[in-house]
Amino acid sequence: MQWTDRIRQVRVVLVAAAVVIAVVSLSVSHILIKDLSDEERGRMEIWAQALRALSNADEDTDLTLVLSVIRSNNTIPVIVMDAAGNVTDFRNVSVDAKNAADSAAYVAQLGRRLYHSGKYIKVDYGDSAAAADYQLVCYDESTMLKRLSSYPYVQLGVVLIFVVVAIFALLSSKRAEQNKVWVGLSKETAHQLGTPISSLMAWVEMLKEAYPDDALIPEMDKDVRRLELIADRFSKIGSLPELLPCSMNEVLAHVADYMDRRTSSRVALVREFPGHDVSVRMSAPLFEWVIENLCKNAVDAMEGSGTLTIRLIDGQERVAVEVADTGKGIRKKDLRSVFTPGFTTKKRGWGLGLSLAKRIVEEYHRGRIFVKSTELGRGTVFRVELRKR
Repeated sequence: MQWTDRIRQVRVVLVAAAVVIAVVSLSVSHILIKDLSDEERGRMEIWAQALRALSNADEDTDLTLVLSVIRSNNTIPVIVMDAAGNVTDFRNVSVDAKNAADSAAYVAQLGRRLYHSGKYIKVDYGDSAAAADYQLVCYDESTMLKRLSSYPYVQLGVVLIFVVVAIFALLSSKRAEQNKVWVGLSKETAHQLGTPISSLMAWVEMLKEAYPDDALIPEMDKDVRRLELIADRFSKIGSLPELLPCSMNEVLAHVADYMDRRTSSRVALVREFPGHDVSVRMSAPLFEWVIENLCKNAVDAMEGSGTLTIRLIDGQERVAVEVADTGKGIRKKDLRSVFTPGFTTKKRGWGLGLSLAKRIVEEYHRGRIFVKSTELGRGTVFRVELRKR
């Protein structure tokens, strides 16, 4: 849980850092773009004054400086329109030289759009500002300014990708750490159980020879065999098991028989199996473990009284097993954490059963396990799906 809390804290820090970077980046970029836009506006006002000086010049006027100002604009698109809205000149606007009619219409349309957006400077040639003798210098943002305007969004995209990759790396690291813990714990448990189980099996054989008619010795032998099965299950965690064709009916019947003998008489166990045999490639010992975990959790949820249903559904491509109970149900806020290692609602629980079940179903059998439905006070249905091939 400590590792999980640390991962959660790092994720919060990364998201918070991304938000701060986004806000700062947008703010700084907005200031820079506004300054550059004001600068381009000033340059166009000077260009418009140079255009007016050129139009009002006589034979004795030195136009060297005026022409230099007009020719210096090589970046800002500008369209000059007369009082009637006709284009008289334009610079730095890309047009198709082969289609003059369409190009002229495009330039005129662009000029009108810039005028209506407020990007123009009025150049008066008469004595009165209201006179009809004037021109409109319509201008657009330069290519550099447009690139700077889009840069913050590119930067935000890069930051977002970085955060997603970082979170994915943390989750992968967490998952790898959990896998190492599972494998180490399982292997060590199987190893530790091996020696006492072998001794118990030898003692049982000796008791059989000494007391052949004792009715309790076969039960002891069943429990020892059960311990051997548990040790075998633990030894298979961490390595890909061999999946063999098995009868799902027999596997579920074996689990149902085991649970029926070890649950209260107030728990009614219902088996809903199809009339025909359903064969699936699986590791029978591990899959039995999954169904046993679901059944034990169902019995605990019912607190020793209710109905436990094991249902087998044979589909065209998938086989589904449902374990339904009439227990207390699962709260909606806990649904996302049901399969998380360490999560449990029991006072004396480790929270490992469902996480191991998820690992066995999804990683070893390439199937799915999920909560199909749940309702507080009514019960829960877990569903496991395996492919037939």
